[in-house]
Amino acid sequence: MNRNYRIGQIVPSSNTTMETEIPAMLRLREQIRPERFTFHSSRMRMKTVQKDELAAMDGESDRCALELSDARVDVLGYACLVAIMAMGHGYHRRSQERLTAHTEKNDGKAPVITSAGALVDGLKVLGAKRVALVAPYMLPLTELVVDYIRNEGFEVSDWTALQIPDNLEVGRHDPSRLPAIVQKLKTDDVDVIVLSACVQMPSLPVIAQVEAMTGKPVITAAVATTYAMLKALGLEPIVPGAGALLSGAY
Repeated sequence: MNRNYRIGQIVPSSNTTMETEIPAMLRLREQIRPERFTFHSSRMRMKTVQKDELAAMDGESDRCALELSDARVDVLGYACLVAIMAMGHGYHRRSQERLTAHTEKNDGKAPVITSAGALVDGLKVLGAKRVALVAPYMLPLTELVVDYIRNEGFEVSDWTALQIPDNLEVGRHDPSRLPAIVQKLKTDDVDVIVLSACVQMPSLPVIAQVEAMTGKPVITAAVATTYAMLKALGLEPIVPGAGALLSGAY
């Protein structure tokens, strides 16, 4: 009998991509593996990607974890990388521990994956030392993200901020524009390209294209989150066409 898994998603209210790209990846996995997935979300208010609004939104994550644990989900994914990174170095670890504790107190214990922590861990799995990065945020927040990743032990040798303040507009960014954006970055000496340092900015359709174009492994916040959730569930982290991390080689 095939096992069904409930995927909980803690989602900014204006996010329109986590509930498309992560399910899309797990549906692709269903074509080659027997496990099946359902998706269950709880939302935190956020419209513009600004530090004060991100902090207020993060305060709602405790409620979301409780709500999703009511549904007895098997794993929870927190879908806002910059909200976590804006709270200070290493905050993804504190957030994951706190939110997991909330699920346990509600008799629905489930591991919590943050997209921020998943990206950091995914880079480690790929053996990255030097990375290039694309982010949709305004310049100050992108600098904060770059600093957070550097604090985790990586060299961010080149990066670009697309400076899109409205979160809905981030979700509308055409992923077909990303290969040309990457071409403007210095990628010859990097180990990994972070194609989207944001779960809201779509990137899945062009991951394979950018890997072929650059000859480098490509990771995104959504790919890293999917990998981490599958590992937390004890499942083989493989998704066709989703890049090196989900190739089955790691």
